[in-house]
Amino acid sequence: MLPYERDPKAIYAASFATVRREANLDRFTPEIQAVVIRLIHSCGMIEVADRIAYSLDAANAGSLALAKGAPILCDCEMVGAGIIRRYLPAENQVIVTLNDSAVPTRSTQIVNTRSAAAIELWEPHIKGAVVAIGNAPTALFHLLELIDQGFPKPACILGFPVGFVGAAESKAELAAYPRDCEYITLRGRRGGSAMASAAVNALSAGLPEIAT
Repeated sequence: MLPYERDPKAIYAASFATVRREANLDRFTPEIQAVVIRLIHSCGMIEVADRIAYSLDAANAGSLALAKGAPILCDCEMVGAGIIRRYLPAENQVIVTLNDSAVPTRSTQIVNTRSAAAIELWEPHIKGAVVAIGNAPTALFHLLELIDQGFPKPACILGFPVGFVGAAESKAELAAYPRDCEYITLRGRRGGSAMASAAVNALSAGLPEIAT
Protein backbone atom coordinates (compact mmCIF):
# COMPACT_ATOMS: atom_id res chain seq x y z
CA MET A 1 0.00 0.00 0.00
CA LEU A 2 1.33 3.39 -0.94
CA PRO A 3 1.40 6.01 1.80
CA TYR A 4 -1.51 8.42 1.63
CA GLU A 5 -2.61 11.59 3.37
CA ARG A 6 -5.00 11.01 6.28
CA ASP A 7 -5.42 14.47 7.77
CA PRO A 8 -8.63 16.10 6.45
CA LYS A 9 -7.27 19.62 6.83
CA ALA A 10 -4.11 18.71 4.96
CA ILE A 11 -6.14 17.06 2.20
CA TYR A 12 -8.31 20.14 1.75
CA ALA A 13 -5.31 22.48 1.88
CA ALA A 14 -3.40 20.47 -0.71
CA SER A 15 -6.45 20.11 -2.94
CA PHE A 16 -7.31 23.80 -2.98
CA ALA A 17 -3.64 24.73 -3.39
CA THR A 18 -3.48 22.48 -6.46
CA VAL A 19 -6.56 24.16 -7.93
CA ARG A 20 -5.09 27.62 -7.38
CA ARG A 21 -1.79 26.54 -8.92
CA GLU A 22 -3.18 24.80 -11.99
CA ALA A 23 -6.35 26.74 -12.84
CA ASN A 24 -6.44 30.14 -14.46
CA LEU A 25 -8.51 32.17 -12.01
CA ASP A 26 -7.40 35.62 -13.16
CA ARG A 27 -10.68 36.51 -14.85
CA PHE A 28 -12.76 35.91 -11.74
CA THR A 29 -13.59 38.42 -9.06
CA PRO A 30 -12.38 37.50 -5.55
CA GLU A 31 -15.98 36.72 -4.56
CA ILE A 32 -16.50 34.24 -7.37
CA GLN A 33 -13.11 32.55 -6.99
CA ALA A 34 -14.26 30.53 -3.98
CA VAL A 35 -17.16 29.21 -6.04
CA VAL A 36 -14.89 28.28 -8.94
CA ILE A 37 -12.42 26.54 -6.65
CA ARG A 38 -15.18 24.46 -5.07
CA LEU A 39 -16.63 23.62 -8.47
CA ILE A 40 -13.27 22.35 -9.68
CA HIS A 41 -12.73 20.45 -6.44
CA SER A 42 -16.13 18.77 -6.78
CA CYS A 43 -15.34 17.24 -10.18
CA GLY A 44 -11.53 17.09 -10.34
CA MET A 45 -11.41 18.90 -13.69
CA ILE A 46 -9.28 22.05 -13.81
CA GLU A 47 -10.57 22.86 -17.29
CA VAL A 48 -14.10 23.66 -16.13
CA ALA A 49 -12.81 27.08 -15.04
CA ASP A 50 -12.72 28.06 -18.70
CA ARG A 51 -16.42 27.19 -19.12
CA ILE A 52 -17.92 29.02 -16.17
CA ALA A 53 -20.28 31.91 -16.93
CA TYR A 54 -21.69 34.20 -14.28
CA SER A 55 -23.23 37.59 -13.61
CA LEU A 56 -21.02 40.06 -11.81
CA ASP A 57 -23.02 40.21 -8.58
CA ALA A 58 -23.98 36.53 -8.43
CA ALA A 59 -21.74 35.50 -5.55
CA ASN A 60 -22.60 38.53 -3.44
CA ALA A 61 -26.33 38.19 -4.12
CA GLY A 62 -26.37 34.49 -3.28
CA SER A 63 -24.30 34.88 -0.11
CA LEU A 64 -26.39 37.80 1.11
CA ALA A 65 -29.62 35.92 0.48
CA LEU A 66 -28.39 32.96 2.51
CA ALA A 67 -27.19 35.24 5.31
CA LYS A 68 -30.69 36.68 5.48
CA GLY A 69 -32.20 33.20 5.81
CA ALA A 70 -33.35 32.55 2.25
CA PRO A 71 -34.27 28.95 1.40
CA ILE A 72 -32.32 26.83 -1.07
CA LEU A 73 -34.45 25.23 -3.79
CA CYS A 74 -32.94 22.07 -5.32
CA ASP A 75 -34.12 20.15 -8.35
CA CYS A 76 -33.22 16.75 -6.91
CA GLU A 77 -32.41 15.03 -3.63
CA MET A 78 -28.75 14.59 -4.54
CA VAL A 79 -28.20 18.35 -4.69
CA GLY A 80 -29.81 18.77 -1.31
CA ALA A 81 -27.75 15.93 0.16
CA GLY A 82 -24.50 17.60 -0.91
CA ILE A 83 -25.21 20.86 0.91
CA ILE A 84 -23.11 21.06 4.09
CA ARG A 85 -25.64 22.03 6.72
CA ARG A 86 -23.11 23.32 9.26
CA TYR A 87 -21.99 25.92 6.72
CA LEU A 88 -25.44 27.40 6.26
CA PRO A 89 -25.39 30.84 7.89
CA ALA A 90 -29.01 30.94 9.05
CA GLU A 91 -30.14 27.31 9.33
CA ASN A 92 -31.56 27.83 5.84
CA GLN A 93 -34.31 25.50 4.70
CA VAL A 94 -33.30 23.13 1.89
CA ILE A 95 -36.35 22.40 -0.26
CA VAL A 96 -36.73 19.58 -2.81
CA THR A 97 -40.19 19.14 -4.34
CA LEU A 98 -39.43 16.41 -6.87
CA ASN A 99 -41.08 13.68 -4.82
CA ASP A 100 -44.16 15.68 -3.86
CA SER A 101 -47.35 13.70 -4.52
CA ALA A 102 -48.70 16.45 -6.77
CA VAL A 103 -45.80 16.23 -9.22
CA PRO A 104 -46.85 13.23 -11.40
CA THR A 105 -50.27 14.69 -12.14
CA ARG A 106 -48.84 18.12 -12.84
CA SER A 107 -46.23 16.56 -15.13
CA THR A 108 -49.02 15.02 -17.22
CA GLN A 109 -50.94 18.27 -17.30
CA ILE A 110 -48.06 20.37 -18.58
CA VAL A 111 -46.68 17.60 -20.83
CA ASN A 112 -43.22 17.90 -19.37
CA THR A 113 -40.92 15.97 -17.06
CA ARG A 114 -41.47 15.48 -13.35
CA SER A 115 -38.40 17.64 -12.76
CA ALA A 116 -40.06 20.50 -14.64
CA ALA A 117 -43.39 20.01 -12.88
CA ALA A 118 -41.69 20.09 -9.49
CA ILE A 119 -40.40 23.60 -10.19
CA GLU A 120 -43.97 24.92 -10.19
CA LEU A 121 -44.24 23.97 -6.51
CA TRP A 122 -41.45 26.43 -5.73
CA GLU A 123 -43.71 29.45 -6.19
CA PRO A 124 -44.36 30.12 -2.46
CA HIS A 125 -40.63 29.96 -1.68
CA ILE A 126 -38.70 31.22 -4.68
CA LYS A 127 -38.75 34.99 -4.26
CA GLY A 128 -35.25 35.94 -3.08
CA ALA A 129 -34.21 32.28 -2.74
CA VAL A 130 -31.08 30.50 -3.97
CA VAL A 131 -31.87 28.00 -6.73
CA ALA A 132 -29.54 25.03 -7.26
CA ILE A 133 -30.19 22.88 -10.34
CA GLY A 134 -27.75 20.01 -10.79
CA ASN A 135 -29.65 17.35 -12.68
CA ALA A 136 -32.45 18.11 -15.12
CA PRO A 137 -32.17 20.53 -18.05
CA THR A 138 -35.98 20.60 -18.18
CA ALA A 139 -36.01 22.03 -14.66
CA LEU A 140 -33.85 24.97 -15.74
CA PHE A 141 -35.74 25.47 -18.99
CA HIS A 142 -39.09 25.46 -17.21
CA LEU A 143 -37.89 27.79 -14.46
CA LEU A 144 -36.93 30.33 -17.12
CA GLU A 145 -40.31 29.83 -18.82
CA LEU A 146 -42.12 30.44 -15.54
CA ILE A 147 -40.12 33.61 -14.86
CA ASP A 148 -41.13 34.82 -18.32
CA GLN A 149 -44.73 34.24 -17.24
CA GLY A 150 -44.38 36.28 -14.05
CA PHE A 151 -42.99 33.72 -11.57
CA PRO A 152 -41.18 35.40 -8.64
CA LYS A 153 -37.44 35.80 -9.19
CA PRO A 154 -34.80 34.12 -7.02
CA ALA A 155 -31.77 35.93 -5.65
CA CYS A 156 -29.43 33.65 -7.60
CA ILE A 157 -29.69 30.72 -10.01
CA LEU A 158 -26.95 28.08 -9.84
CA GLY A 159 -27.43 26.27 -13.14
CA PHE A 160 -25.55 22.98 -13.45
CA PRO A 161 -27.83 20.48 -15.23
CA VAL A 162 -25.88 17.69 -16.86
CA GLY A 163 -26.32 15.47 -19.89
CA PHE A 164 -26.53 15.16 -23.64
CA VAL A 165 -30.07 16.45 -24.26
CA GLY A 166 -30.79 20.03 -23.30
CA ALA A 167 -28.06 20.57 -20.73
CA ALA A 168 -25.84 22.79 -22.86
CA GLU A 169 -28.85 24.52 -24.37
CA SER A 170 -30.57 25.31 -21.05
CA LYS A 171 -27.40 26.79 -19.61
CA ALA A 172 -26.78 28.79 -22.76
CA GLU A 173 -30.29 30.23 -22.43
CA LEU A 174 -29.62 31.18 -18.80
CA ALA A 175 -26.33 32.88 -19.64
CA ALA A 176 -27.68 34.72 -22.69
CA TYR A 177 -31.02 35.77 -21.19
CA PRO A 178 -30.88 35.58 -17.38
CA ARG A 179 -34.19 37.43 -16.94
CA ASP A 180 -32.54 40.00 -14.64
CA CYS A 181 -31.52 37.18 -12.29
CA GLU A 182 -28.02 36.72 -10.91
CA TYR A 183 -26.58 33.40 -12.05
CA ILE A 184 -23.61 31.04 -12.13
CA THR A 185 -23.49 28.25 -14.68
CA LEU A 186 -21.16 25.92 -16.58
CA ARG A 187 -21.37 26.01 -20.34
CA GLY A 188 -21.65 22.71 -22.18
CA ARG A 189 -22.76 19.21 -21.22
CA ARG A 190 -20.90 18.93 -17.94
CA GLY A 191 -22.52 19.63 -14.60
CA GLY A 192 -24.17 17.51 -11.97
CA SER A 193 -25.50 17.47 -8.43
CA ALA A 194 -22.07 17.63 -6.79
CA MET A 195 -21.26 20.83 -8.65
CA ALA A 196 -24.59 22.47 -7.78
CA SER A 197 -24.22 21.69 -4.09
CA ALA A 198 -20.54 22.77 -4.18
CA ALA A 199 -21.66 26.16 -5.46
CA VAL A 200 -24.15 26.46 -2.59
CA ASN A 201 -21.43 25.53 -0.09
CA ALA A 202 -19.18 28.22 -1.52
CA LEU A 203 -21.89 30.86 -1.22
CA SER A 204 -22.58 29.71 2.33
CA ALA A 205 -19.07 29.79 3.69
CA GLY A 206 -16.38 30.27 1.07
CA LEU A 207 -13.42 27.99 1.85
CA PRO A 208 -13.39 27.61 5.63
CA GLU A 209 -11.44 24.35 5.45
CA ILE A 210 -8.27 26.31 4.73
CA ALA A 211 -9.11 29.42 6.75
CA THR A 212 -8.36 27.85 10.11
